[in-house]
Amino acid sequence: MAEPFSLKDDLFNADTVAHLAALFEDAGVFQAAPFVSDVLAEMGPLALKARINLIADVLARYLPSDFPAAGDAILAALPPPLDPTLTDDDFGRFIYAPLGFFVEKHGIEAHSARSFDLLEAITQRFSMEFSIRAFLNRWPDETLERMQDWLTHDHYHVRRLVSEGTRPRLPWGQKIGLTAAQTLPLLDRLQADPTRFVTRSVANHLNDITKAAPELVIDRLERWQRDGGQTVKELEWMRRHALRGLIKAGHPGAMAHLGYHSAQPVTVSHLGITPDPVARGETAELTLTFTVPQDAPLIVDYIIDFVKATGATAPKVFKWKVLDAKADQPVSLVKKHHFKDNATTFKLYPGAHRLHVQINGQIRETVPFELG
Repeated sequence: MAEPFSLKDDLFNADTVAHLAALFEDAGVFQAAPFVSDVLAEMGPLALKARINLIADVLARYLPSDFPAAGDAILAALPPPLDPTLTDDDFGRFIYAPLGFFVEKHGIEAHSARSFDLLEAITQRFSMEFSIRAFLNRWPDETLERMQDWLTHDHYHVRRLVSEGTRPRLPWGQKIGLTAAQTLPLLDRLQADPTRFVTRSVANHLNDITKAAPELVIDRLERWQRDGGQTVKELEWMRRHALRGLIKAGHPGAMAHLGYHSAQPVTVSHLGITPDPVARGETAELTLTFTVPQDAPLIVDYIIDFVKATGATAPKVFKWKVLDAKADQPVSLVKKHHFKDNATTFKLYPGAHRLHVQINGQIRETVPFELG
C-alpha cells in the first residue's frame, strides 16, 4: 500500500532544507552542510508549523546576531523574484517561509522598519501573509502606513500581501485586530488590480467580511460597479467569489446583487437520490426536474443534512449548477455525489439523512434517504 501523502514532508525535507542552505552558502554567509545537519537532527517528529519555527531558530544560530547584518545576509541569499509578468497561481516555494518567521522573531521589537523592507523582498519569493500579521498586531499604524506604499508596488506579490495579510479570517493565520473600516480602503485601491492573484485575494477578503457584515460587502461591490475601475468581466468574477458564502447560505441581498431573485417561482416535479440506502464510500446519483413560469437566471445548490456523532443533523451546502432557465421548459439535472468515508476533515455517520434542493437561496424540495 502506498504511503499516505504528508504535506509537511513534501514541503520540508532534506532536499528543500539543502536548497535553502545552498542559497546562503552561495552568498558566502555560512556553509550549507552543518546547517542542514542541525535542522534534520530535530525536524523528523515535528508538525508543519513547528518545522518552520525550527528552521528559523537554526537560522538564528548561523546568521549574524546583529539584526541589520542578518537582514543583509538574507537579502544576499534570496533567489530572483517570482516572475512579475505572470498574473496568477505563482506561489513560490514554502521553504522560504522560515525567513519571514526569523524576521518576525528577531526584528519586530527594535527593527520594524528594516523588517518591513525584508518582508517586502521575501514576499516576492513566497508570501509573507502570516508573518506580516504579527506586525499588524504589534505596530498596526506603522504597518498600515507601509502598506500604503505597497499598494502601488511594481510586483503583484507585494500588492497581494496588503489584501491577504489583512484578511479577517486568514486560514492558519494569527488573529488581528483590524476593522473593516481600516481594511476596506486598501481593497478600494486593489480591486482594480490587473492580476487575478490580487483580485482573488480581494474577493477572499470580502468573503471573510461577509461573515460579520454582509450588507457592508454588498454596498462596497455596488460602489465598485459604479466606479468602473475594474473590467466588467473581472469584477463580475470577483463579485461571485466574494459572495459565495452568502449565496450558499441563501442570502437574499447577495442573490439580488448578482441578479438572482429569491422569490422566483419554481415548480419541482422530481428530486431523487439513488441508490437508497446509500453506503458510506459509495457514489450516489442525484436527479432533479423543475420548471419556471418565465425566463430566469438560477443558482441551483443542494443541501445534505448529515447525521453527527450525537445523532443530530447539520446541513452542508454543495454547488449544483448555474443556468438560465426558459419559461415552461423542463430542466433536468443530474449530479454525482461521493459519500467519502474516513475523510480527515469530515466523518460520516449512518442514519436518516435528508437531501434538499435550493434554488436562488430558497429550499424548494426535500427527500429523505438512508446512509448505511
